[in-house]
Amino acid sequence: MTAPDAPAAEDAEWVEELARSWVEVYKKSATTLALLRIVREHGPVPAAGIAPRFAEATGWTLTDRGLYRTLRRLADSGVLQLEKVDVARTGAKRQDFVLTPVGMAYLQRIERELV
Repeated sequence: MTAPDAPAAEDAEWVEELARSWVEVYKKSATTLALLRIVREHGPVPAAGIAPRFAEATGWTLTDRGLYRTLRRLADSGVLQLEKVDVARTGAKRQDFVLTPVGMAYLQRIERELV
């Protein structure tokens, strides 16, 4: 099979826009999938423990703001739950994330649909 000819300049620009749009949607969906898998495999886990595992699993980085916003959205939707955990020797509370039963079912449903 031979490679198709390169698109005309105006088409090449459109191809770039289409690809950028696809990547944006893909990364948002893949981020949710990766985060849920990390919480399933390592939970209960604090957000600080999720970020390095996310980078290792995907090769992508998330800003702290992006990570917390996504985790909060998943918690608000009932997919993740926050558990307050005592931090040794400090008396402080840490928030760990765990999958809820809804979250586990959601993750399993997503995984069944993967190509």
